[in-house]
Amino acid sequence: MYAWDFQFLWNYRYLFAEGMGVTIGFTIAVVILGIVVGLITGLMMLSRFRLLRFVAAAYVELFRCTPLLVQLIWFYYALPILSGIQLSGVSAGLIALSLYGGAFYAEIIRGGVVSIDVGQSEAGMALGMTPYQIMKKIVLPQALKRMAPPMLNQSIIQLKNTSLISIIAVPDLLYQGQIIAHDSYKPLEVYTAIALAYLAILFPLTALARYGEKKLSTRD
Repeated sequence: MYAWDFQFLWNYRYLFAEGMGVTIGFTIAVVILGIVVGLITGLMMLSRFRLLRFVAAAYVELFRCTPLLVQLIWFYYALPILSGIQLSGVSAGLIALSLYGGAFYAEIIRGGVVSIDVGQSEAGMALGMTPYQIMKKIVLPQALKRMAPPMLNQSIIQLKNTSLISIIAVPDLLYQGQIIAHDSYKPLEVYTAIALAYLAILFPLTALARYGEKKLSTRD
């Protein structure tokens, strides 16, 4: 029977802390950038201009229908060859994860906006409000309440997706874990500790998302 030993991990606490800091910081960055991209794209999908709708839909389908791992590798290895611009692992990871998440945020935003009764927009137009004013003052405030739970769920997925950036040498929690496992020859303890660290972060966020969904369903 395998004899578990977690005590040695204390000697690597600084590597774990550094990896956790990179993971959390990276997640915050890609969530913010993804929401910005998603907001722009979602509004483009709702535009009355066919070209804007086509471009937005093409982007969403491209990033939703291709694996994130393939996207990370493409931005890290292929894009520099095509553009002549060398990208670090951090830059490639930020671009890929932000665009990937943005495609899903765009669908959430589009769905939230179209879920608002069209009669409210018509009432705003009857009052002489511009489409921008209607979107800002009537539609978005209500849509945001409906979008919040799925956007939080997508942000949780983004946090889990950051584990893939270790393959392009970004020193996140998993990458540091690989270093520790190779140095200590105790991968079971290392990867178990990493799994528990992700659980400690994700479980409260998941519970919060479920609570938000329940509150929203009771209000509706």
